[in-house]
Amino acid sequence: MRQSKHTGKTLKEDPKDAQTIAHKLMLRAGYIKQVSAGVYTYMPFLLRTLNKISQIIREEMNACECEELLMPALQPKELWVESDRWEGYTDSDGIMFSFKDRRGGMVCLGPTHEEVITDIVRKEVSSYKHLPKRLYQIQTKFRDEIRPRFGLMRPREFMMNDAYSFDLDEAGLEASYRVMHDAYHNICECIGLAYRCVEADAGAIGGIDCHDFMVLADTGEDTIVCCDTCEYAATQEVGESRLEVYPQDKEEKPMEAVYGKGLIGVEPLAEFLNIPVWKTTKTLLFQADNKVVAVMVRGDCDVNKIKVKKFLQCDEVTLASPEVIKELTGAEVGYAGPVGLPPEVTVIADHYTRNRINFECGANKTDYHNINANFGRDLPFPTFRDFKLAKQGNLCPRCTKGKLGEARGIEVGYITKLGTKYSEKMNCTCLDKEGKPHPIVMGCYCLGVSRIAAAVIEQNHDDSGIIWPVHIAPFQVHLIALNLESEEVKNEAEKLYRQLLEEKIDVLFDDRDLRAGEKFSDADLLGMPIRLTISKRTCKEQKLELKFRNKSKSELLTYEEALKTIKNFCA
Repeated sequence: MRQSKHTGKTLKEDPKDAQTIAHKLMLRAGYIKQVSAGVYTYMPFLLRTLNKISQIIREEMNACECEELLMPALQPKELWVESDRWEGYTDSDGIMFSFKDRRGGMVCLGPTHEEVITDIVRKEVSSYKHLPKRLYQIQTKFRDEIRPRFGLMRPREFMMNDAYSFDLDEAGLEASYRVMHDAYHNICECIGLAYRCVEADAGAIGGIDCHDFMVLADTGEDTIVCCDTCEYAATQEVGESRLEVYPQDKEEKPMEAVYGKGLIGVEPLAEFLNIPVWKTTKTLLFQADNKVVAVMVRGDCDVNKIKVKKFLQCDEVTLASPEVIKELTGAEVGYAGPVGLPPEVTVIADHYTRNRINFECGANKTDYHNINANFGRDLPFPTFRDFKLAKQGNLCPRCTKGKLGEARGIEVGYITKLGTKYSEKMNCTCLDKEGKPHPIVMGCYCLGVSRIAAAVIEQNHDDSGIIWPVHIAPFQVHLIALNLESEEVKNEAEKLYRQLLEEKIDVLFDDRDLRAGEKFSDADLLGMPIRLTISKRTCKEQKLELKFRNKSKSELLTYEEALKTIKNFCA
């Protein structure tokens, strides 16, 4: 590709509306052009990268006997009604574009394709002999994000690979899940990502087990917790942890309310009461759909709302308003406790609050705190579960020696066991060996193609621009010709360009009539892995200047040495 023929101008200044590094660099490099909020044109250079990512995915999917198809973006309401998801996706908080067509039917632009793929398989499969099936596509998705932001991280239109497995039973699903799990690892490694596969919440898609593939980056929206000793890693939403357990008092003491004006916060409270922080209790009141729930955790912990929501099986969990707290407890915010709450308030507690003797808790009276509270005497035993937020410094839940650390991550993909969630509702069944019908067991696997490109940039850049990994770079080599007024340089550059093309090397040839500084600046911004420079000086010495984008120094090599270096690097 001759750069003089390219459509996509570079910008010298950072765009004012760019919110992340990838967003800024993609706009500056001319890789994307915004059409409207959350909607972008993939310009020619970025499209080359997206095609390379897609090809890596295709090769890996095909290798694990996944068959490619292409489903329509336009989907009828009826399928979504069958799965009982239409209302949730089209209500005031829904993310689906839906509208009436000229025939009067309601349709949507697919944010995902579980319904369509299930409809296909139920019409194709009737017997266990037809299973397993693994199908995938690479297609544009549409989601009406309330606040589209971060460029290609959270747009309203994006490229995604989604794959689906169909098996007779749980054992078959487990096998498919493992195959796809390994395939996604291979894809991430081939692309060149620094990533972690972590336990996660399946969210609106639903599922029994779920793992997210997280690209590690300080700018990531998600927090992950990972053990410093074993392989355990999870999103903080579902992360588990162990806490240190301390010796307890041998005898229960009488509970009493202690006055402590304005004492909100466990550290100053513990210091005032002369007790360790683990003896204090955070009791938070939540509005869970149409009821109020009190959640207890140790003072050195925080409540995990996702775990509370899953336990209660409710649609929404939010902190109760100050007005509701005052009405139920008679106190201001910060003094709620589990003792003496109205009977309509359900109390649940993290299991690490259970075996404490003489613990502190709010007294439901402004400026007062109960000390020496005990379950079974001062308040009934609540339901105990894991309701705490796993965080840095907690003990690992999987091994005996590790501690959890925290990192930021960008979710680029996930895999989840759907089970029979869709097949039961949509009557997707097959006959077993005895001729009995069974709902087919499903799995779902997704990778964000355009999001991967953005995540790669978040992870691979410097102050000058992008640093593409070689296997997904728009071009492997950026050939820069200086002093083009010289016939010798011009002829040598043309000859070298043709030679690189003959060697099947992706090469971008900067044949523009610009100063050296402008060409080098653009090369750094665009981020091709290798920069190859030819000039009067190199022609005189019969050598080439080769520089790797991720290194600070260049080196002079003979044509033969340069070509060998490029081939080895690009292999």
